[in-house]
Order: sequence, then structure tokens, then C-alpha cells
Amino acid sequence: MTSRQNLRTAALTGLAPAVWGSTYLVATELLPPDRPLLATTVRTLPGGLVLLVLGRKLPAGVWWWRAPVLGFLNIGAFNFLLFLAAYRLPGGIAAMIMSAQPMFVVILAAVLLADRIRALHALACAMGAGGVALLVLRGTASLDTLGVLAAIGGALCMALGITLTKRWGRPEGVGLLTFTGWQLTAGGLVLLPFWLTLEDPPDGLTRSNVIGFAHLITLGAVLSYIVWFRGIERLPAVAVSFLALGSPVVATLLGYLVKDEKLSALQAAGMALILAAVVLGQRPPPPNRGPAPAGAMTAAPGPARRDLREPHPTTPGETP
Repeated sequence: MTSRQNLRTAALTGLAPAVWGSTYLVATELLPPDRPLLATTVRTLPGGLVLLVLGRKLPAGVWWWRAPVLGFLNIGAFNFLLFLAAYRLPGGIAAMIMSAQPMFVVILAAVLLADRIRALHALACAMGAGGVALLVLRGTASLDTLGVLAAIGGALCMALGITLTKRWGRPEGVGLLTFTGWQLTAGGLVLLPFWLTLEDPPDGLTRSNVIGFAHLITLGAVLSYIVWFRGIERLPAVAVSFLALGSPVVATLLGYLVKDEKLSALQAAGMALILAAVVLGQRPPPPNRGPAPAGAMTAAPGPARRDLREPHPTTPGETP
């Protein structure tokens, strides 16, 4: 893709974490209180089942285990750990810890995708983590060990999910809607037994609850994850990981605009630092100059290498 195409793809992909940044406001203002597992299960499972029905295609071959693994990492385990961290850690400390996710992607991309670790990405990681710290930290707070571990686990799940989605690509003849449906369904099925055993069902649903759940299912899951997985196919894994830093920015802005929360100068500086980190994370690697050194590993032909370096091609009748 050209630089202009990359920019358009990055802008569209960045809409997904922007929508996810509204999840906290929706959960606190529209959903039944203290039902994080209910919220995440309803967010993922119904939309996934609808996409499965529309796609009329189930996983085959290695995708019987790959699709559940991706659904577990990208959706089920990630959302569960995210809410667990949010409930056990004060303020935005969970967001600060999870801002380490791009750093994990940089390392995993080097191991699994043979991407070179660049100094520019290390700088962007430091800027992103510093920006999130300015954005969410307020005063001193004691840290709950389980909450910290959950936040670190959530960041690792998202990082590994991004990297493996990039490595494995999308199977031939499977559209993006169906591919997203596989993962949403798998993630929802992971959460379902936890919800049934750990939470009591709400006494009833109000009109606000229905509106909130409708938002989570449509914008918060189906549409945003379609855009997200499309971006993973077309952009470098590290570039996509930095786009996720937009989520705490949107959450803070919505709190300021909708709930009349105060926005300090340090928080504004943190937003600027995060946006700068996102821009740095989108910088493409420099072009290779000259022949490869003797003995260097060259790209082998075949589908496996294609999945590592190129977006998945579309086939006739497949969703782009």
C-alpha cells in the first residue's frame, strides 16, 4: 500500500479503539450496575452468532483450533481481564499498565513475524506509556496484586492476539464478516460459563439498558472488530498496537464532555504525548537498500510467508 492508503487504513482502524473508549461511559450510565461479565458476554456472543448465520461457514482444518485461540485472546480473555483489572485497581491505573501492550507487540513481532525492533518504536512505547500515565494517574494509590496481574495479562492477551492474527492471516474463501464472527462467538462462549456461575442475572432491563446493550453489540463489537481485524490484515502489527492507545484518550474526553469531569493541563499534555506516540508507531520501516548479505534468510514462497508480510487477498464474493 502507498503511504496515503496506509494513513486512511490507520485512521479507519483507529475508530475501533475510539469506540471502545466509550465502553466505560456506556457501562456506568446505561447498563445494569456491577455486571461486567454480563456486559462482555452480551457484547460478544449475540453479534458473533448473527455473523455466523450470515456467513454460513464454520472453521475447517487447523482453523478449528486457531479461531478459538484468536477469539480467546482478542476478545474473551482480554475483556475478562480488562474488567477484572478495572474493578480491582483505582482510577486509571489499569489503563496505564495496559499501555505496555505496544511494547509486548514489538517483542512478539520480532519473535513471531521476524520484524526488526526499531529504536523509533521503543521511543513511541515510552511516549505512549508516559502519556497514559499523565492522562489517568491522580495522586497516590495502593495497588491490588490480582488487579495488576490482570492488567498485565490483558495487555499480553491483546498483544499476542494481534501478532497471531497477523501471522496466521485469514483462511482462503472466508470473508472478514465470517472471520470476525468466529472470534466473537469463541470469545463469548469463553465468557458465558463465568457469567452464569459468578454473577446473578439482573432483576429486569430498562430502556436505557437495552440502548446500552445495543451499542455494545453493534458499534462496540461487530462493527469495531470488523474494522480492527481489517486493519491488522493491512497494517504492520506494531502500527496497529499503537492505535489502541486512543481508547483512554476517548474515555477521558467523554468524561469531560458528558460527565463534566475536569481536564487538567497534565492530562492535555498526556493526550498530546499519546497522539505523538501513535503517529510515530505508524512510520513504515525504511526500504531495504542493496542486496541481502550472504547467508541471510530469504522469504520462502507459499501462503505462510504471505500471511506474515501481505494483506490477505480477497476472493470473488468475499467481503473486502
